[in-house]
Amino acid sequence: MQERTVIVGAGVAGINAATKLIDNNYQGKITIVDMGKDPYNRLPEEVMTGMLGAGGWSDGKLTYHTSIGGQLSKYCGEEKAMELFDQVITNFKRFHPNPSEVQCSDPQAEPDFIKPYFGLRLFPVWHVGTDYLHEIGKNWYNYLKSNGVEFIWETKIEDINFKENYIFWRTGSAKVSRRRYYDKLIFGVGKSGIDFGKKLAEKYELPTEPKSVQIGVRFEAPQHHFQKLIDVSYDFKLYQKFEDKGVSLRSFCTNNNAAYVAAEHTYGDVSYNGHAKKDEAYRNDMTNFGILMEIKGIDKPFDWSREAVKKLQINEKGTYFSPSKRIPSKTSEGDYVKCVVVDSMDLLYDAIGEHALHIENFIEDMKEVFPTLGNDWGIYMPEVKYLSPEPLVKYDDLSLTRFPNVYFVGDALSARGITVSGAQGTYVAESILKDGK
Repeated sequence: MQERTVIVGAGVAGINAATKLIDNNYQGKITIVDMGKDPYNRLPEEVMTGMLGAGGWSDGKLTYHTSIGGQLSKYCGEEKAMELFDQVITNFKRFHPNPSEVQCSDPQAEPDFIKPYFGLRLFPVWHVGTDYLHEIGKNWYNYLKSNGVEFIWETKIEDINFKENYIFWRTGSAKVSRRRYYDKLIFGVGKSGIDFGKKLAEKYELPTEPKSVQIGVRFEAPQHHFQKLIDVSYDFKLYQKFEDKGVSLRSFCTNNNAAYVAAEHTYGDVSYNGHAKKDEAYRNDMTNFGILMEIKGIDKPFDWSREAVKKLQINEKGTYFSPSKRIPSKTSEGDYVKCVVVDSMDLLYDAIGEHALHIENFIEDMKEVFPTLGNDWGIYMPEVKYLSPEPLVKYDDLSLTRFPNVYFVGDALSARGITVSGAQGTYVAESILKDGK
């Protein structure tokens, strides 16, 4: 009987896994189930679900270092991790309508002017170009479909029976759930499915490793304030560490030139992220990046994060503060970013307590390093990376320790970024191919 591999989630982890299987003449049946839409029907503002996930649809920066975005080298070693990264980057070039546009920035020297206040993490980044992502998604989708991959869109997985190898789903407004048997299951949900992964871990009493809180704000200001650093590192990563308090801060996902803030909807709440366009027609000469804080030692960090995010909502929207009364910016679609303007950072203190002082101090230090910045900035609250307790997996194939035919990848395994997620999916596919020989 033909082996059945079911992939939950059409993000970069699941898509790279399917591509590796197809490229190597996998003889089984591949089915990909996702809550979102195919790339022909997915709207630009539908950031969270659908073909290529969130990052592959709206970001397009592929970090190229094992210290960024997760712990891939923990599982497979440094050399193998970089090989897997190469495969992900090759796929984005392969389905790119103009692959010569994919460029790598590789800053080498940390500038002296930031050293009194920040560290600067330097690493290579491949820039795919946000404007090309939707075409990449279509080309990639066509390749997989033409090679027999079955896609089931706008479908929510309601339950998974790990013991009997069944998934249960409901499509659209259907009143009756359907089920599908699998031999192999790749669980590659994005942030929208992390709560579901947490419920499965509790239901099957999976051994897990708790993850630290990752929360902060999306910072936005005119680009010229940061140009001297952008000239050194386009996707700069400023960081500060306070080891005695179990807190570290970093700038995250920097966007320049044609930089836009995007609202994300997760668990019914709004948080913020950012992306950049490549087309000069979209240029707004703005810079935005997350100021993310990792907080260790918090009991039930996932629940704590959910509660903090709720406190930053007003009228079912996130919040925005600017000391100079800058107005919220427009999205790449020409609408104002959905948020409620507030007149202070008090809500942030209410939500995360004294930890908000670290974010405020981070901004004050940036004003020292970038003297023209002053109060010419705004922050969208919150930006959050929900990291549920990470299930323990076998290092050689990322399968669950209790269910060897179930593999966790992407956000479900605490990956933070396109490259790491895609590499995890590829790694799992390689193990499936090896089993089939």
